[in-house]
Amino acid sequence: MSILVDKNTKVLVQGLTGKTGTFHTEQALAYYGTQMVGGIHPKKGGTTWTSGMDSSAELPIFASVAEGKERTGANASVIYVPPAGAGAAIIEAIDAGIELITCITEGIPVMDMVKVKARLEKSNSRLLGPNCPGVLTPEECKIGIMPGSIFSKGSVGVVSRSGTLTYEAVFQTSNAGLGQTTAVGIGGDPVKGTEFIDMLELFLADDETKSIIMIGEIGGSAEEEAAQFLKDEAAKGRKKPMVGFIAGRTAPPGRTMGHAGAIVSGGKGGAEDKIEAMKSAGIVVSDSPARLGTTLVDVLKG
Repeated sequence: MSILVDKNTKVLVQGLTGKTGTFHTEQALAYYGTQMVGGIHPKKGGTTWTSGMDSSAELPIFASVAEGKERTGANASVIYVPPAGAGAAIIEAIDAGIELITCITEGIPVMDMVKVKARLEKSNSRLLGPNCPGVLTPEECKIGIMPGSIFSKGSVGVVSRSGTLTYEAVFQTSNAGLGQTTAVGIGGDPVKGTEFIDMLELFLADDETKSIIMIGEIGGSAEEEAAQFLKDEAAKGRKKPMVGFIAGRTAPPGRTMGHAGAIVSGGKGGAEDKIEAMKSAGIVVSDSPARLGTTLVDVLKG
């Protein structure tokens, strides 16, 4: 079973007609024929988008997500809408009943995301992001901005708050001959959709996922909560070999590093606390992002 996305996933693109949406849609279509089934633009409904890379690649543009879903049977959407309109775009997808919504946009106002979160909790939709690289199941489906060329089909589940370090974990596990079942970037914003626990639950339940890499960063308490979840699951006899990493170890307290959510305040959210929590849950924490793959190989060798 594939996690979140597979070759049957049908994807609508919110913000397809812009430069970013166009580029990444072309990349997705080229990746094992990911089913990009249409674009959304309130003022361009009824027109057609044509790829600059392949003039035979055309997608219909719909005026709303609801219309796009009805006409194509789409069950996923990806959002490349600028920050001011991205919150409304997520809510439109939720209201249309899209099962998996992936928002790549960075810099969405926190209050917009608070409204999104409230709407999300009353729905059956799952949101990845915002400010995330997306999700990729090797040789099946690519949603977002991850480079497909570094992936290989395999047995490692990757979940990360950092986009760049997602690619590191993928590249290294491919080079080590392990490959991936699915890689998911959950994003680094303080208010977001899917959290570590949600993904760990899916990876633990998936028979094809034999081991897991989890990459966190300073700020918030998601890593500590994930560690407690893993302890509780291990007590029930559910556990898998895991390697972890925490980015931002050298960051001074009170300074935001990179992501909006990566800020240590009130003595909480520091790297050392997160590392200790992860170790206490049986995760082998790599001291460098460059050694994620080799650390996992060592763990699997026992």
